[in-house]
Amino acid sequence: MNQEQDARPRAEQDVVPGLGAAAASTRLRAALAAGTRPAPGQVPALVARCAVEPDFQVREMLTWALVRHGADLTVEPLVRELTSTVPQARSQALHTLSKIGDPRAWPAVTALLRDPDDEVARAAWRAAAALVPDDGRRALATALVSQLGRGSRDVRLSLSRALVALGDAATDALEQALAERRGDAREHAVATQRLVADPDEGFDAAVDEARRVVSLAASPTGEGAAGADR
Repeated sequence: MNQEQDARPRAEQDVVPGLGAAAASTRLRAALAAGTRPAPGQVPALVARCAVEPDFQVREMLTWALVRHGADLTVEPLVRELTSTVPQARSQALHTLSKIGDPRAWPAVTALLRDPDDEVARAAWRAAAALVPDDGRRALATALVSQLGRGSRDVRLSLSRALVALGDAATDALEQALAERRGDAREHAVATQRLVADPDEGFDAAVDEARRVVSLAASPTGEGAAGADR
């Protein structure tokens, strides 16, 4: 065994305890070390730490370290995390899978598009938009529009961004939503439709205009979208 091979188990032993250290700076250095010198034995500890790590920067470094280990080592354990009862485990696994970009994760990701936890759902929308195969784009758009009007401003922004990423595939699904949905969901559909047409338009401006359009459509004069543009 050469020196490099002998050093790898020692590196794993040094990194793993550091991931659970009290100081965030120590955990950050441990994750950095894991990504700088990838070793298969580090993967279980990195995945497990993602579920409980409270510091955003450390979580991002954990994701980077897992990406550095390669899809063949990481996709399977990350997909298993998608069934965890811990919301952060699911959301961070989704985030990491979206960065890895391996299509093997696609079927498992789609199961979380309607997750009851908003942060998990947001991560699922982003991951799905990144991983969707070409022949699944329209079906994904249909699934995403079922969530229109959900949650806070940031949740709705995440959903709109995922639909914008689908481009033309989102157009028909949004049109169908406009015909069927009411209230907040309808406003969200109009705003997202505007963003699909012009991704450079700000989300808040699109929402304000959507409210005006929907309000006019519901008015006694029935001017609708056409009247809103006059």
